[in-house]
Amino acid sequence: MIIPVSNEIEINSSAEKLWNLISSPAHLNLFHPFCKENKVINWNKNEKKDVLIYLNDLKYIREFYEWNENYGYSLFIGEDNGEKSKVEWKVIFRNNKVFLKIKVYPYIFSNKNKLIYLFYYYFFIKPMLKKYLNSVLKGINWYLKHKKPIPKNKFGKHSWFSNIS
Repeated sequence: MIIPVSNEIEINSSAEKLWNLISSPAHLNLFHPFCKENKVINWNKNEKKDVLIYLNDLKYIREFYEWNENYGYSLFIGEDNGEKSKVEWKVIFRNNKVFLKIKVYPYIFSNKNKLIYLFYYYFFIKPMLKKYLNSVLKGINWYLKHKKPIPKNKFGKHSWFSNIS
């Protein structure tokens, strides 16, 4: 049982500017507040794959498997030879406004008791992912407004991804 976590924000810019930002190579370098470095492995029509190195040096591979021009994409993210989570980015048009929604399907610890997992999910995973997604989404609006790369930990540190010392 995989229970997704999602967050959505109204974008203070046009859908075109949003799409140009989130579909460009190494885009996380511009707006992701916990990104130390986002490096492209492949970024062409047939294959999109990059590396996200967080502020705490955690290194995740992102492999895009679905690409809907101007509307969003889906990808798998995780350690190179480890478990992967599914992530969907969707541009939404509602009431003449533009929104961006990010939904994460976190991988399950299949060898864990389901009851323990649900407890862990609701009291730890979900709140931490919500906080993370909120910071990433706010970072997009911040970048679109200021037109310069976001400062690290702009909206506060995150215990999973920041260099907390």
